[in-house]
Amino acid sequence: MTAIDPTILDAVEHHPFVKGMTPEHCATLASMARRVSFAPGEIIFREGDEKHEFFLLLTGRVALELKVQDRMLRVSTIEGGDQIGWSAVIVGRGKHFQARALEPVDALAFDGYALLERCRSDTGFGYKIMHRLLGVVSSRLQAARMQVLDMYSPVSRRAGA
Repeated sequence: MTAIDPTILDAVEHHPFVKGMTPEHCATLASMARRVSFAPGEIIFREGDEKHEFFLLLTGRVALELKVQDRMLRVSTIEGGDQIGWSAVIVGRGKHFQARALEPVDALAFDGYALLERCRSDTGFGYKIMHRLLGVVSSRLQAARMQVLDMYSPVSRRAGA
C-alpha cells in the first residue's frame, strides 16, 4: 500500500462526512484522495458532465445550479464540510447539477469509479460510504423541493407580479 499523505489523512479524519467511520476506513478514503482547488467563478463541473469525481469540500463555498431556460437557477449553496459530486459514486454517470466556486475552494477529490469499486470489494467500507451518500442525496432533493415550492408559492407569484 502506498504511503498516505498525513495532511490528507488529517483532512479526511476531520471532515464531517466520515463522522463515525473507523480509522481504517478513514485511511482507505485518504489513500484514494488528492487535493484540488478552484478559483472564484470556476466551474467545477457542469450539469450532464461525464466527470466521475466526488469531492469533500474543506473550505470555501460552491453554488449548485440548474439550467432553467436561458439562466442558471441556484438550488443550493454548499460550504466547507459538505460534499459534491455524489452521482459519480452512486450512479456512475453524469452530473445532476452544475457546481461553481463562489470563493476560493479547497477540496479532496476522489475518482468515483475507484471509490465505487472499493465499496464493492470492501462491503463494510461500502456500506458506510453509501449510507452517507444517500443522506447527501436526500438533503439535495429537499433543497431542490424547497426551491421549487418557493418559486411557485402564491406569495412568490404575487411578489414577482
